[in-house]
Amino acid sequence: MSTSVWRAPGMPLLLTMTVLGFSGYAALLAVAPLWAVRGGADAVGAGLVNGVLMLFTVLTQLFVPRALRRFGWAPVLVAGMLLLGLPALAHGFSDALGPTLALSAVRGLGFGVLTVTGSALVAELVEPQRRGKAIGAYGLAIAGPQVLFLSAGPWIAEQLGFWVVFAVAALPTVAAVPAIGLARMLDHVPEEEDARAPYLSLLPPMALLIGVTLAGGALITFMAQMSSDAVLTALALLLLSVAAALARWRIGAWSDRHGPRRFIPPLVLLTTAGMMVIAWAVRDPRATEAPALMVGAAMVGISYGGLQNLTLVVTFQTVSRQHYGPASAVWNIGFDAGTGIGAVVVGMVAAGTSFSTALLVAGAISLLTLPLALGRHITGARVN
Repeated sequence: MSTSVWRAPGMPLLLTMTVLGFSGYAALLAVAPLWAVRGGADAVGAGLVNGVLMLFTVLTQLFVPRALRRFGWAPVLVAGMLLLGLPALAHGFSDALGPTLALSAVRGLGFGVLTVTGSALVAELVEPQRRGKAIGAYGLAIAGPQVLFLSAGPWIAEQLGFWVVFAVAALPTVAAVPAIGLARMLDHVPEEEDARAPYLSLLPPMALLIGVTLAGGALITFMAQMSSDAVLTALALLLLSVAAALARWRIGAWSDRHGPRRFIPPLVLLTTAGMMVIAWAVRDPRATEAPALMVGAAMVGISYGGLQNLTLVVTFQTVSRQHYGPASAVWNIGFDAGTGIGAVVVGMVAAGTSFSTALLVAGAISLLTLPLALGRHITGARVN
C-alpha cells in the first residue's frame, strides 16, 4: 500500500510552511482594505490595496523559476517567507493609503515566492498518479487559514484591534524554519529545455482560473463593505472559505479517477449563478438578504475551490517535469491576476454604480470562459 500523500516525504514540511504562509496572507486580505478605508480611502482605494498586492505577486511569479535555478531552494524560500511576514507589522504605523499600498507591494513579493514554489513542490514531491489528491491536501493547507482568518479577520480587527490581525499576518516569518528543512530535501531544480514550448497550451487553464478567481477576489475584498452586518460578513466569508476548502480537497480524488474535464464546465456556470445570487442579496446596502448571501457564497465557494484544483491538475498534465516551475508560475499568475483584477474592477464599477451591478459584471466575465471549458484544449491528458 502506498504512503498517504499527507505523509509522503517532504509533504509535512510543505504543508506546515503553507499553513503559516497563507495565514499571514489571509489575515490581511479582507482587513487591509478596511484599514485603508479607516484612513480615508474610498472603494477604489480599498480595491487597489489587494490589486497592488496581486500586481507585485504576479510580477514576482514571473521570475521565481529563474531565481530558483540561480540561487537554489533555500534562499528563495526563506526570502519569500520574510518578505511576506515582516511588512505586516509595519501596517500599524499608518492607515493612510500610500503606506498601505507600499506594504502590500512588498508583501506581494513574498507571496509570489510562496505561491509558485508551493504548487511546484507538490508536483515534485508526489507522483502524477496521485497528484490530484496531493493538490487537494495542499489546497486544504491553503484553505484552512483562509477559513479562519478571511471570515474572522474583520471581526477580530473591530473587536480586538487591528494590531492583533497584523501580528497574525507576521506568521510567515516562522515559516522560514520548515522552508529550510524542505530545501535540504531537494537536490536541484530541473533545468528548462525549450522554455517557450508549453506556454500557449497553458493559456486555457489560466484563463479559466482567472474567471473564477476574479469573482472570488471581488467577494473577499468587498464582502465587509457590501454587507449590512459584520456577523453576516463573517458567516458569508466563512461559508465561502469552507465550501472552497472542501471542494478543492474532494475533487482531487475525483479528477485522479475520472479526469478533470467533465467537472470544469458545470463549475464555470456555478460561478456565474452564485455571483447573480449574491448581487441580488446585496442590492439594498442597508438590508442584506442573509439567506441569499449564504447560498451565493456557498455556490461561488464550491466553484472557487474546485476550479483551483482542476486547473492546476490540467496545468501539470500539460507539461513535462523540467517545466513544472514555469507551469506553476503561469497557474499562479492566473490565480493572483484574477484576484487582483476582481478587486480593482469591482471597486471601480461599484464606485460608479453599485456593488450589485459590479458583481453581475464579475459573473458575466466568468461566464465568458465557458467556451474554453467546453473546448478540446482542456483534455486531461497526462504528460510525465
